[in-house]
Amino acid sequence: MSKTSLRLFFHILGDFTAAFISWLALFVYRKNVIEAVKHGYQIPINQDIKLYLGLVFIPLFWIFIYSLTGHYQYILRRSRLKELENTLFTSIIGVLILFFLFILDDSVSNYQDYYTSLGVLFSFHFSATLILRMLNATYTIQKFRKREWGYKTLVIGTGETASQLLNELKDPKVYEGFNIVGLVEITPQSAPTEPKILGKWNELIHLIKKYKIEDIIIANEEQESSFVPQIMDTIQNEDIHVKMLPSEYSMVMGMVKMNNILGAKLAEVDFEVMPYWQKFVKRGMDIVLSMFAIVCCLPVFAIIALFIRLDSKGPIFFTQERIGYKGLPFKIIKFRSMFVDAEATGPKLSSEKDDRRTRVGIVLRKSRLDELPQFFNVLLGQMSLVGPRPERQFFIDQIVDKAPLYKRLHRVKPGITSWGQIKYGYAESVEEMIERMKYDVFYLENMSLALDIKIMFNTALTMIQGRGK
Repeated sequence: MSKTSLRLFFHILGDFTAAFISWLALFVYRKNVIEAVKHGYQIPINQDIKLYLGLVFIPLFWIFIYSLTGHYQYILRRSRLKELENTLFTSIIGVLILFFLFILDDSVSNYQDYYTSLGVLFSFHFSATLILRMLNATYTIQKFRKREWGYKTLVIGTGETASQLLNELKDPKVYEGFNIVGLVEITPQSAPTEPKILGKWNELIHLIKKYKIEDIIIANEEQESSFVPQIMDTIQNEDIHVKMLPSEYSMVMGMVKMNNILGAKLAEVDFEVMPYWQKFVKRGMDIVLSMFAIVCCLPVFAIIALFIRLDSKGPIFFTQERIGYKGLPFKIIKFRSMFVDAEATGPKLSSEKDDRRTRVGIVLRKSRLDELPQFFNVLLGQMSLVGPRPERQFFIDQIVDKAPLYKRLHRVKPGITSWGQIKYGYAESVEEMIERMKYDVFYLENMSLALDIKIMFNTALTMIQGRGK
């Protein structure tokens, strides 16, 4: 078992134990104090089935809450301050939920007993959880400070800034687990003799895979600032942690955050575009609504399949490779709306008067009904209901050549519908794809569940009004 898996096990075990103890303490308090005062005699608890059920399911409830808030992500990178913040926030939310679900209907002498029960549960749960988490966090921190654990790290930059940073990281008091593998050159500089230069910044993907890099620190010179956005776009789809000097905040449009006030003066780059709990709910909506849509649309599927079969020769469904989340390819599924071998001469975008469309295909594209089979892509986790439309690599290469910003769309799963699709519709050229991309980038920077619902509502209107191409 890896150290990450082992620490995760102990964190979950600690949270389960704390929830078990706090619920047992509340149950004993309610029976021996609140209900005993009301009824005038001691009430036994050893044969109460509610107690045994609670001692099993209440801790599981807490584990679910912590998972929903992303607490178990990056378990080796938890600071004690972060543990305090997360424990306080989730304890308040979770205790309030339990209060309204299980405590509010208790038999009490007066309403003051409700507040007392709430306070007892919060005090026991918060205290027990925080103590066990602090023990776990302290153990992890000590392992890093003793340099028994560490992260394979690349430093991007070879100038004076990188030299100063390397000297600072040698100080045991600020050690954060960075085991420096080597340097990466942005532009030629008078590099330090140690560690060695492993390559140039445009070779980053190769270097990350070759040396199994876990962390990257960007330590560029002021004259190299223009390279920072390109570096970010290059590494954004890799499973790594990125840190940089705070002076470059503006270069990555607010994606950086400080998470350690005692270590080196580094800020962490956050590529996440939604809070973890919103991503969890978004995926839940994708699954539930897709299953609902597939079941409800089965008669529609059958009718469309029949019309496609009668209208022209060829398969009912059309599959094509598209590029999705983190730049990974997948097969998109659509109802066939064009004649077979419509792209025999090479990739080509559709247009308003495209003669490759079948008679049924014209109707399907205007109503967007050709996209319905993509609900299966959503269930497979390849797509979301809402997100930037996935493109073919052939066109992506042309877009990126003119608008490198397009790479950022791969930070999220592609969608059946998108803001760009609503505002702009189907693109007929690379230039139009770039114009539509601007709406999708704006969506990326403003992602929320409320915005997703609004986009889905407007998509339904587009389908009803037949405003597609």
